[in-house]
Amino acid sequence: MSLSPDALVALLNALPPEAVLVLEAVLCFSAILGMARWFGAAGLYAYIVVAILGANIQVLKAVQFSLYGHPVALGTILFASTYLATDILAEHYGRAAAQRGVMIGFAAFLLWTAVTVLTLGYAPLTPAQAGEDMAWALPMQEHLTALFTPVPALFAAGMISYLISQTHDVWAFHRIRALTGTRHLWLRNNASTIVSSLIDNIVFSVLAWVVFAADPIGWEPLVFTYILGTYWLRLAVALADTPFMYLARYAVKDAPATAYA
Repeated sequence: MSLSPDALVALLNALPPEAVLVLEAVLCFSAILGMARWFGAAGLYAYIVVAILGANIQVLKAVQFSLYGHPVALGTILFASTYLATDILAEHYGRAAAQRGVMIGFAAFLLWTAVTVLTLGYAPLTPAQAGEDMAWALPMQEHLTALFTPVPALFAAGMISYLISQTHDVWAFHRIRALTGTRHLWLRNNASTIVSSLIDNIVFSVLAWVVFAADPIGWEPLVFTYILGTYWLRLAVALADTPFMYLARYAVKDAPATAYA
């Protein structure tokens, strides 16, 4: 018996949010290994693009977790998983390949934003133009506008924080690897991601809710709601992806031997 999309969504809705969170993390980490195994560095670049675009859609939905008193916007798991992808690139393909992944993700999001704005720019059908055959298209402009209209402050804050935090992640991973060689993979994977995730939260929150905000918030909600509010999830992701970082040694088959020569 097949399971329809609606039935699958209903089944997932019946689970505790924490269980769905674990499923999403396992899916993301496993997908990274699969993309690395089947497509090499190109697969990891593709994953980074999909994760960034997906995280910026997921953030429109908020969920209440039992471990935290306030609703939490989604997107953290998907976005945080990009650090695993860039760390695998840094470890097996070198620093230049990892930084290339960061820039590909940045360029892809800019292109996606431009395409969606142009899509919204087409005048929607009127009821007379749509008729009965195209009546399904009448509400689509409203749906697409809700999903894809960029908020300038959030867009700018997101892009700046992404570039700063991801570039720091690549730099920190490389510096720790230069000190430890091939030893202590867990250290460079966790240390670079944990610090870079905090940088991302700080830069984005300060820019989005203070610097670029029409009505800046106070320091208390800035720190405890926005900066630290989802950081516990990022810490959990950083620790949980460590086994997958080690498994990547068996997944990656096309890494150049001279990546760190």
